Amino acid sequence: MPTEKPRYTVIVDEELLKRIDDFRFENRYPSRSAATLDLIRLGLEEIEKRQKRAKK
Repeated sequence: MPTEKPRYTVIVDEELLKRIDDFRFENRYPSRSAATLDLIRLGLEEIEKRQKRAKK
């Protein structure tokens, strides 16, 4: 069943793709997309934490 969620394409170099794939397999994600989504979420959470600490 097709998703109604927005889609976009990201172009990465070979080294970054390898790092994403390594993360995927080490953490047993079912797909590259699932791993990439979690990496984005983790990155955004870390940025938000740093911004909150900087405001103190």
